[in-house]
Amino acid sequence: MSVFQALVLGAVQGLAEFLPISSSAHLILVRFFFGWPDPGLAFDVALHVGTLVGVLAYFWSELTRLVVAGFTRPRSKEGRLFWYILLASVPGALFGVTLEEYAQTIFRTPTLIAVTLALMGVILWSSDRFSRKKRGLEEINVWDSLLVGFSQALAIIPGVSRSGVTMTAGLLGGLTREAAAHFSFLLSIPIIAGAALWELRHISWQDINFSFGVGVFTSALLGFLAIKFLLKYLRRGSFALFAWYRLLLATATFLMVLLKA
Repeated sequence: MSVFQALVLGAVQGLAEFLPISSSAHLILVRFFFGWPDPGLAFDVALHVGTLVGVLAYFWSELTRLVVAGFTRPRSKEGRLFWYILLASVPGALFGVTLEEYAQTIFRTPTLIAVTLALMGVILWSSDRFSRKKRGLEEINVWDSLLVGFSQALAIIPGVSRSGVTMTAGLLGGLTREAAAHFSFLLSIPIIAGAALWELRHISWQDINFSFGVGVFTSALLGFLAIKFLLKYLRRGSFALFAWYRLLLATATFLMVLLKA
């Protein structure tokens, strides 16, 4: 894989991991549109490591407070939030391990991705348009954690989007746009870390090369900027922008599938 391809895929991963548009779908579709080969498991790990670095860099001080509060003041607002994040991580981890083989095969067809992009776009828009959006991050409870956690299991299907489905679930639970996004970002930390560690068992140090480093740096930088952008944008904007983008990309994918048939 060339350095240019690593740069492009790293940028795609960094942006799409945290925006509600599906990073896995974009990585598959970029290769589908341009005819690029699968970069392999080592580079997949690089992208996960990069986005993990990005989200850790952005939330480091807050994450430190949550961890300390979780073990020293578990009944405080920050302490409860820490345990809610861990609770919400369990369903996604279990489904990810169980359905890993399907995620690498039948779930990765461009046609299915186009369907899930469009369907989740409509659901995201509807949730954003009609939900109450009154509760802040400090008001998250165990039921929110379970709702968001089980919704995250659907992210094993490319096109659904881990951030998109968890933000949608948060909106359905009555969270504000910012709170839904904030909780989704914090929840991404154990999930992305777990995915990277799970995949590391398949690679050796010989698999790591310069493209690996380019992927890590680019996905980390763009991931950090994507988080900063979305949290600022949602103070006044809605998720409609991303819903329309998903519908447009789904249409383009369908057309490309027809042209290549």
